[in-house]
Amino acid sequence: MKNTMPRQFTLLIALVIVVVDQVSKAAASSALQGGHSLPLLPHLLSLQLVHNTGAAFSVLQGSTALLGLLSLGVGIGLILWIWRERVMPFWQALAAAALLGGTLGNGLDRWRLGHVVDFLALEPIDFPIFNGADVAINLAVLCFAIDLWSRRRGNSRGDSSRS
Repeated sequence: MKNTMPRQFTLLIALVIVVVDQVSKAAASSALQGGHSLPLLPHLLSLQLVHNTGAAFSVLQGSTALLGLLSLGVGIGLILWIWRERVMPFWQALAAAALLGGTLGNGLDRWRLGHVVDFLALEPIDFPIFNGADVAINLAVLCFAIDLWSRRRGNSRGDSSRS
């Protein structure tokens, strides 16, 4: 089957996402002590340290234990799903890897620190500060949409090689 990814590569991508996320958060925590803000891309993106005890957009603020358990459950579910499939369609595998990496990246923060380290701030709009794990989770949604679209497109053409 073409355009597929074996589970080992899917899990490797997830691991790389977790490592990059954790290293970037450690670097941001070290460099941004004392509430300093550093421009990364002037007038577009700056670095600003925030400790978030909630989820995206600070939903469920102060629910670190609940969100930590949710991260654990989602992470275990994703690992079982990926492991059960020997190969996955490319976009689905990429989505699963990004979702797993992002979930574990933020989950590790909750379990180790009691909060998620956020540090990427969009300047031109009033948007919550976020991190690499958040970016990975959003990219997972995009990859799942591309997978769904490509499968529907393949089915509408009568292409039975796509499942």
